[in-house]
Amino acid sequence: VQLQASGGGAVQPGGSLRLSCVVSGRTSNDFTIGWFRQAPEKEREFVSVIKWSGGTRYYADSVKGRFTISKDSTKNTVFLQMNSLKPEDTAVYYCTARWPHTVRYYVANEYRHWGQGTLVTVSS
Repeated sequence: VQLQASGGGAVQPGGSLRLSCVVSGRTSNDFTIGWFRQAPEKEREFVSVIKWSGGTRYYADSVKGRFTISKDSTKNTVFLQMNSLKPEDTAVYYCTARWPHTVRYYVANEYRHWGQGTLVTVSS
């Protein structure tokens, strides 16, 4: 399984970015895919994931109402639309996936597959 993330960049507070992650080599549809982030000198934290089969979405409280996760099954791609960005959203964002889904979807150690990180910087 490979995860290829893209879409990071630098924006001003209040701005928007969209991250993408293409998954390849998967063997079934019973998996969860999404995003964690890690700011300097902080632990990796849960942002949002989606169950590929069924489309149930999960969000961290800190991003609810601002971030939207979605998927395009035809392109094996998951997206994270980030609106109303804040300086505290600055971090390296990592795409991740696991088979099968787990109720501990918010725990980084539950995930075996990780993509390379993409940096998001929110600053004026």
